[in-house]
Amino acid sequence: MPHPLRSFRRAARTAVVLAAALLLPLAGVQAAQAAGAAVPGDGYWHTSGRQILDSHDAPVRIAGINWFGFETADHVAHGLWSRDYKSMIDQMKSLHYNTIRLPYSDDIFRGTEPSSINFSAGMNGDLQGLDSLQVMDKIVDYAGRTGMKVILDRHRPDASGQSALWYTTSVPESTWIADLKEMAARYDGNDAVIGIDLHNEPHDPACWGCGDVTKDWRLAAERAGNAVQSVNPELLIFVEGVQTFGGDSGWWGGNLEGVAQHPVELDVAHRVVYSAHDYATSVSQQPWFTDPSFPANMPGVWDKYWGYVFKQNIAPVWIGEFGTTLQPAVDRQWLSALADYLRPTAEYGADSFSWTFWSWNPNSGDTGGILKDDWSTVDTVKDGYLADIKAPGFGGGGGAGDVQAPSAPTALQVTGITSSSISLSWTAGSDDTGVTGYDIYRGSSNAGTAAGASYTDSGLASGTPYTYSVRARDAAGNTSAASTTVTVTTSGSGGGADAVCTAAYAVTSDWGAGFTADVTVTNNGTAPISSWRVTWGWAGDQQVTGIWNATYTRTGKTVTAKNVDHNGAAAAGGHADFGFQGTPGAGGVPELSCTAS
Repeated sequence: MPHPLRSFRRAARTAVVLAAALLLPLAGVQAAQAAGAAVPGDGYWHTSGRQILDSHDAPVRIAGINWFGFETADHVAHGLWSRDYKSMIDQMKSLHYNTIRLPYSDDIFRGTEPSSINFSAGMNGDLQGLDSLQVMDKIVDYAGRTGMKVILDRHRPDASGQSALWYTTSVPESTWIADLKEMAARYDGNDAVIGIDLHNEPHDPACWGCGDVTKDWRLAAERAGNAVQSVNPELLIFVEGVQTFGGDSGWWGGNLEGVAQHPVELDVAHRVVYSAHDYATSVSQQPWFTDPSFPANMPGVWDKYWGYVFKQNIAPVWIGEFGTTLQPAVDRQWLSALADYLRPTAEYGADSFSWTFWSWNPNSGDTGGILKDDWSTVDTVKDGYLADIKAPGFGGGGGAGDVQAPSAPTALQVTGITSSSISLSWTAGSDDTGVTGYDIYRGSSNAGTAAGASYTDSGLASGTPYTYSVRARDAAGNTSAASTTVTVTTSGSGGGADAVCTAAYAVTSDWGAGFTADVTVTNNGTAPISSWRVTWGWAGDQQVTGIWNATYTRTGKTVTAKNVDHNGAAAAGGHADFGFQGTPGAGGVPELSCTAS
């Protein structure tokens, strides 16, 4: 029987039939929101057999990322010493991750104050003065408004480290359950939070189905899951495996063999999602890595430990953690095989294993992250292994209210350059309730905010290229897509303080198998220039097949175009143009840098 609260909430929503089992593209999401209709991933979720379903019974696939830090002594998600939290989430979404697993420790229920947050130049401004839980509220709210979902992960009893069992001397089971209930109640009614991972990586002496209430993780998960459901019956309950069952020992939290004989049964049915963790040799050696048949042996290993739960239609399976540095060749083979085993989205849609990769953070010693050590640059090789198993995002959530994002600012241009500052202006975005401000990004980092359509970024290094984009923001916290980018070099190098140029790239035609593009070079200096050079890199396999008003060279994916004799000169404020034809389709607009003399 459906829980009465869930029945009430579902009856209050407009029911529609989705056009397909897969999620709609963003345009469809926006249209559905505008019409007041259901959107993919809408509402709270439940399970049916091996699938996770949204509130309209459409299957969904969790394809997300772990962002850790709340479980550490910093008591907050890491990287905020370098980036604005909104820019982090925006970047996750831009890479097509649709869910964030957010680890925490029970310390944050004791009024902890987060450390290592950068508030300079307007960064993270709305986090000042907040405790850890209040910062978590902000992250959850913004993630929900962008259409991402959040899984809360009780990762540690306290910041000192993980525990084999769900309790310790200082954090008894009663505290664990009370804190889980507090977390569940905190986000009751906020469907950006779809569930709670009850405890991270139970391992020996934890058992599954042994009947010892002090060690039997399955029984403890039932007690905790029912407690969570008593205050928020809508949440999914994520239950990890153990280390050892029936003499078979593997990864911490990675053994779900006991589910076949001893399933987790909760008071509110259709809420259990089983979770396994799986890693490569950069974390630890396992006997299957040295099997002569590796990597062909791996599907059998995964079937045995956790894959059978999905394949036998017992319940959904979510790989809550998997990761690697990719340094050994065996790790690259492992990740390729695992991604294939998890079922490519293009072939299987949402009838697939769910997952959250470990990790977003580059400061995970055993694995590294999707971000490199500068906390901005994406490890495109690592991210590329996940491309086939990513899934479309969900409609905006986080509760009722304004979910319509402003339109993106346009015509971003440079209006002034010195050796230490760059001034920008743009054409304002628009919004149904009004734009309240703009976030200015230097690369992928938030450089500052502006109330109007102009901004000066100061304190820069001389003779250094910088790339900018701008996003509009409304009163509800919704943010627009990014404007086109502009790349500009501060004065003080190259052709001298007066020789400064920018380049703007526009695709003029794209027929799938090929495209044409025009590039406009602008002299932003105070003196004429006689030559210029424009450089960019494509994310895909694009290549130039013909070019006019310039010559070019290519190294890897980096293209450098130089003026021809008749096309190098430009007066102060003047322009020069060139164009080219390329293949295959255009893909995204790359970031350009320009050097003049």
